[in-house]
Amino acid sequence: MSIRNMGKVLMAMAMVTAIVAWCSDAGKSTVKGYVLDSACAFTKGLKKPISVDCATACAKGGSPLVILSDSGTIYWPLADTMPSVGQNDKLLPFAGRRVTAIGKTYERGGSTALVIEKIEAQK
Repeated sequence: MSIRNMGKVLMAMAMVTAIVAWCSDAGKSTVKGYVLDSACAFTKGLKKPISVDCATACAKGGSPLVILSDSGTIYWPLADTMPSVGQNDKLLPFAGRRVTAIGKTYERGGSTALVIEKIEAQK
């Protein structure tokens, strides 16, 4: 292979690598909002949780925790593993608190889900 052709091959490989790296970050979102139980998010029309204790008690009672974003969108946390597992254990330390969560979002039938890659409490 000539040096000129080798250069073209290396350039093509670099472009493919850049595209793959860019695509791996595609679809990631940053969500800021409150962690609260899904029942209150829907039935009470809350803009934030009543209290940490209330959100924690509902979660321990089996109500799935969600993230209510500042825009009013409710994000259903889910795992991207099969078989899937609940996300309450991951969210319980943040119940009733404001968080910033980063992950991949999915939309279907009017619902929005988030595979959480990173979550931290806001100050």
